[in-house]
Amino acid sequence: PPPRRNPLPYPPPGSQTLAILTFPFSLLPQLGLRRSCALTLSPSSRQRPRPRAPDGPVLPTAPPRGPRSRGGCGAGRRGGLGVALSLDWRELLLEGHLASAGATDGIGKAYAEELASRGLSIVLISQNEEKLHKLSKTLAQTYKVETEIIVADFSNGRGIYLLIREALQDKDIGILVNNVGVFYPYPQYFTQVSEDKLWDIIDVNIAAASLMVHIVLPGMVSRKKGAIVNISSGSCCKPTPQMTAYSASKAYLDHFSRALQYEYASKGIFVQSLIPFSVATHMKGHSFLHGFSWLVPSPKVYAHHAIATLGISKRTTGYWFHSIQFLFAQYMPEWLWAWGANIINNSVRHEALSHRL
Repeated sequence: PPPRRNPLPYPPPGSQTLAILTFPFSLLPQLGLRRSCALTLSPSSRQRPRPRAPDGPVLPTAPPRGPRSRGGCGAGRRGGLGVALSLDWRELLLEGHLASAGATDGIGKAYAEELASRGLSIVLISQNEEKLHKLSKTLAQTYKVETEIIVADFSNGRGIYLLIREALQDKDIGILVNNVGVFYPYPQYFTQVSEDKLWDIIDVNIAAASLMVHIVLPGMVSRKKGAIVNISSGSCCKPTPQMTAYSASKAYLDHFSRALQYEYASKGIFVQSLIPFSVATHMKGHSFLHGFSWLVPSPKVYAHHAIATLGISKRTTGYWFHSIQFLFAQYMPEWLWAWGANIINNSVRHEALSHRL
């Protein structure tokens, strides 16, 4: 008889393991992960070796599930992303372009670079045309992928989406990363936030992600595959004073993503709510954290870890230490969270105001 198969999907021979996520099993339900999650990419240029019995014939293997990609995450016509998951998870295959909204800075830029390095064609969307051209040229020259740019200021409201819809209508978007967002210049009480800033938070943090999903999702449904990553924030865990409108907008993204996952998972769409805590580019004023790179990762390090959860965890922080912070936040009493947020945000505000004087 054939040897008993191990129920945990360790990477097959001939594949390249990008990440294996391991945590104490008692923590996995809170992190939304299974017992074993391995992201593997199998080179298309060589056949996976078939097992041999000792001094016997070649044993039969299961037929391949689909095309494999040399480059990784859905490299357009080259193939797809194979995600080996434990238990009853199925393989997720993505093909087409990556559309990244808010792609010229921070996590969005790091996501574009990380996925371009794996062979995915990139569509960059942002308001800074100079940065878009620079990043597009860098990605094309460094990773030999197709890149396109769409210049759009999401704070301009409804009118820009007709342009975006027309630019994307002939493209098969395999992955959408919604990273566009605005923040206060520093923590403020609600009445101190300008009306213009409040409209920016609504237009950029809430409307942009909703309408970008509305544009690309029908194509994903018709192809019965695709992935959407909406980048929220650790401030969505509990009501956060002095970041009231911002944290509320990020809570919207979290709930929006989770509801979409319930609606469209059966149609082959994977929707992920990504909940980062402190990332280096967002830490203006948090000088006491700058010396701890393991606590506050760079966007490049964060994106490298977060992409390993694509197709695995529908709600995740994307980074190991942020997962610990998330667990504390989940079980912390709301009054304690608010009390701590007030202390930290008061300190950050005073520091920011002292630098402006």
